[in-house]
This record gives sequence, structure tokens and C-alpha cells, in this order.
Amino acid sequence: MVKNSLTTINKDALGQGIKRKINGVTLDTGEFKELYPFTPNFITLNSHKLHYLDKGKGSPVVMVHGNPTWSFYFRTLVRDLSKSHRVIVPDHIGCGLSDKPSEKEYDYTLSSRVKDLDSLIQSLELDQKITLIVHDWGGMIGCAWALKNLDRIERIVVTNTSGFHLPPAKRFPLRLWLIKYLTWFAVPAVLGLNLFSRAALYMAPVKPLSPKVKKGLSAPYNSWKNRIATLRFVQDIPLSPKDPSHELVTWVDNNLDRLKTVPIMILWGRHDFVFDLSFFDEWKHRFPNAEAHVFKDAGHYLFEDKPVETSNLIGQFMKNYSC
Repeated sequence: MVKNSLTTINKDALGQGIKRKINGVTLDTGEFKELYPFTPNFITLNSHKLHYLDKGKGSPVVMVHGNPTWSFYFRTLVRDLSKSHRVIVPDHIGCGLSDKPSEKEYDYTLSSRVKDLDSLIQSLELDQKITLIVHDWGGMIGCAWALKNLDRIERIVVTNTSGFHLPPAKRFPLRLWLIKYLTWFAVPAVLGLNLFSRAALYMAPVKPLSPKVKKGLSAPYNSWKNRIATLRFVQDIPLSPKDPSHELVTWVDNNLDRLKTVPIMILWGRHDFVFDLSFFDEWKHRFPNAEAHVFKDAGHYLFEDKPVETSNLIGQFMKNYSC
């Protein structure tokens, strides 16, 4: 069941931020309200509230985040692109201001993420083609949706992500292997100590983040129950046919070349221990005509390291390929 609903939480009417209690713990954006001055929107999907931003007017731009970020990560692009476009940014279930149900209540797999994205887009009744901007897990989620809705895609911006299985030159990082396979380690480390989200604050960017940005990125993951998605995203990485999402990733991998009919721009932070240059090279191999930029002094959190430069490049790319 899909149902649009206005939020009943405290909105930013007086510039005080947003407060929402999730699993008994309050998420308060007031500590970084000047960085995230947006009005919340919600859609109910199978009894779970999914939060999304919907700002501006014009042709739609949909931004799809990964793990362990949320719509906060795209805040500079939301501010800039919403001046001339309708910008839509969902928080995946388990992330951001969205509900964080248990594994018994929600299937934390790629297929669910694609279905959620589809439900949101369908509910908004967008009558123009969509520009997708994807990052991390958002690349696989966004590409899976795009391949099933190719006639609705106008452009795609790819940033430190994948649309295929591990490139031949890439080994699965040991730190992710420990979280994926060693439950006795992963559960207390990720759910108890918030290891994944906290570590990303230092490992994902090259430029040190300010205290408020750190708070903004990690704020949603404020309790054991509210960190479930940061664990399940890693556990859902398909490395063998036995993994639940392996079939869908294989399908995206095998069909990715169908996106050659769409203008694509690739933006990459070079210092990324997961999505390293082997992933960038694979994107370039598959899309040799794509506009591509590698930032030598940026990391996985590219939009934190290079907010102005990436926003300008995306804005120009959209102008160059406007209908």
C-alpha cells in the first residue's frame, strides 16, 4: 500500500529544525539546521514511513544515496539545483528521517530498495523525464530502476558507485568482509558502537569534516535499532549466487549497456578504498563517451570534499543536455 502523507512531526517553521522520534529515540536536526533547512515529506510504504525532500520546480532530479549517508549528503546540490529543477531526495528505509523497522518488519535487500524508489516516483506523478544522481549503493538502486524505466530517464550522474559486480582487478575489502560474514563482530561493532557510520566520517572524505557536518551525517544512526540499515547494506553486498541480491545485480550488470542511449557524467573521488579507480575504469570502459572527471584530492564523500566544483559541473552538464 502506498499513501502520501504530510508529516506530523515538528517542521522547520521557525527555523528550529526537525524532530522525529524513531524507535524511542529522537532525531533532532536543530544542531545543524542551517545546513539542512528543508521541509520534510513522507510517503507510507507497507506501514513504513519513507522520508523524502521535494524542493523546487521544473524538470525532476532524483538523488539516490548509499550507506551510511542520507539526504543530508546531497544538501548542496539540493540548494543549487532546486533553483531551476524539482529536486527529490528519498531517505531509504532505515536511513535519515525514514522509519527504521526491524529485519522481521522489512526486507533490507536491493530489491526492496528499488521497489521503494519506484513507489515514491510513481506516487509523485512526474510528467517529465528524470535526471538521476547516484552515489554508493544508490548507483545500483538507481540503475536497476532506470533500466526498468529507460523511457523516463533524461540524464544520469554517477559518483563513486557501481552498476556491476566487483571489477576483475578489485578485491573485496577486508573491513567489509568482516562486517558481512562475522556476525559476532559486526552486530556489536556496527549496531552497538556505530562503527560503520563513525568510521566513514574520517575515512570517506579527504578534507576533515566540520563538527556540524559530522553530526549531520551521523545523526540518524543514534541507537542500536536505528543503525540496522548500516549493517544490512553491507551484508546485502552480493559476492556469490547464494546472496539474495546476486540475481538482481547480475541482471543490472548484464543490461547496463542499455543506458548508452542516455547522457552520462561520471564524477569520482580518487581516494576511495571501496569504490576505487577500478570501478571508475569499468564505468569508462562501458561508457567511453561519458563525460568524466576524477578529483585527485577527494574521497568517497565527493560532495563533501568538492561541493562547489561538483555542483557547477552537474549544472553545466544538465544545461548541455537539456531537452
